[in-house]
Amino acid sequence: MSSSNKLPKILVIVGPTASGKTALSIKLAEKLGGEIVSADSRQIYRGMNIGTAKPPFSPTSQRVDTKTSVPRSNRGTQVSEGIPHHLIDIRNPNEDYSVADYKHDAIKVIHGILKRGKLPILVGGTGLYVKAVVENLDIPKVAAKPELRKKLEIELKQKGLGKLFEKLTALDPEAAYIVDPKNPRRVIRALEVALSTGKPFTAQRKKKKPLFETEIIGIALPPEKLRERIETRVDQMIQDGLVEETRNLYKKYGRVKALDAIGYREIIDYLDGKISLEEAIRQIKMNTRHYAKRQMTWFRKDKNVLWIDPKNAIQTTSAISKKSL
Repeated sequence: MSSSNKLPKILVIVGPTASGKTALSIKLAEKLGGEIVSADSRQIYRGMNIGTAKPPFSPTSQRVDTKTSVPRSNRGTQVSEGIPHHLIDIRNPNEDYSVADYKHDAIKVIHGILKRGKLPILVGGTGLYVKAVVENLDIPKVAAKPELRKKLEIELKQKGLGKLFEKLTALDPEAAYIVDPKNPRRVIRALEVALSTGKPFTAQRKKKKPLFETEIIGIALPPEKLRERIETRVDQMIQDGLVEETRNLYKKYGRVKALDAIGYREIIDYLDGKISLEEAIRQIKMNTRHYAKRQMTWFRKDKNVLWIDPKNAIQTTSAISKKSL
């Protein structure tokens, strides 16, 4: 948390998936006059709605901006319950989007919110996205190394993803908290960066002078409650049409990197006839629980996060924010 009173102030809400960040952020935005900036690495993709638990958006989100003649949904601003949400639906699933891209876009959006006299509320569970903005990380771009990547892909086929992930965490223990061990593309990319630069993947980013004074609020649920909410959410996603959404995306884009996300990759395995739907659902729930655990481990390392009781989240956070922001 910045100690400078001269910096513009923002509120940050973090926590594991299914912990209630979206609901809390909307209520706080209403109370504090804020706009929400998404820090979710999957909600940036158009069409990935059910599987990323995007909030329901108002039809007014689709209005054409009179200045640019571009639909607002294509510019990353949507409206849910009267609150603008930024950096959602800004890329197609087959388009690349890096942490450096996110940092650039988020800072631009935050400054725009501040100019309108509103409170920027950064919300999400993608720890590296949050860290990139809060700590103003300098993120060097490491070019792809085709020969090294091909070698790692061969190693993946011969030894399996588990061995490749062990190799990554041996080189870079911190990667265990931000790289999905079930996502071969991300494991290979992290190894590619570490091996080609001679530096750990997570050490490629250096802190710069902070741009904002931040109040970081964390939502933590008891493990049994979080497990229950995850299972309920996954069941609801299936009921809402996750299989059909995945089928349409898979047909349109193929198995692109974005669809290696939890929820989509398991359903794709079902669509490919590799597993039953029941097994896909079981795996989604299990992988989501593991992801939530990694999220909590990542956020718990940040001593600036103020963890609050979910039962009193609105009252506690609202009081803290009014006093400090």
